[in-house]
Amino acid sequence: MQLLKEKFQPIIILVTAIWIVEIVNFFLGHSLTSWGILPRSLGGLIGIPLAPFIHAGFWHAVSNTVPIIILGGLTLAAGGKRFWATTAGIILLTGILVWLFARDAYHVGASGLVFGYFGVLMGRAFIKRNIVSVIVAVVTVTLYGGILWGVLPIRSFVSFESHLFGLIAGVVVVWFDNKIGKAQPG
Repeated sequence: MQLLKEKFQPIIILVTAIWIVEIVNFFLGHSLTSWGILPRSLGGLIGIPLAPFIHAGFWHAVSNTVPIIILGGLTLAAGGKRFWATTAGIILLTGILVWLFARDAYHVGASGLVFGYFGVLMGRAFIKRNIVSVIVAVVTVTLYGGILWGVLPIRSFVSFESHLFGLIAGVVVVWFDNKIGKAQPG
């Protein structure tokens, strides 16, 4: 049990941070949403690193927690250091793209990160083309392929931009990681 806890510690830390912020946000009447990404505004820049930890409500946080555990867990299989680098890359690139190109509204929640993990798992299969990556991608599509509908502007209160840019960021992070890996000696 201790070994399992140690292996999944990065996911535990990430989910715990999301829920601590959600509890604080609840007691503040969800006023922390104003710390999300507000595109093309100077004050909205603070949301780039913060938005994935801020949710618009309890069910919003729940709906992101389960896929973070599963897709994040599959992403974590590549190792803890790579997981944190991947997570940071997804958060920053998604946030920058949302800030540059999204609708003029506050964008909050970890769904960009969820879509980023999905993109990482698909990207690894496509770029690396090894049996483990392909099997993980097949499992991912089987479990979560339906989330791809989230990149469409179906509901006005959902940041499809975070979903779309998260997916793109995940693929870009894997591509960049692969390029750096090939450039390093060894």
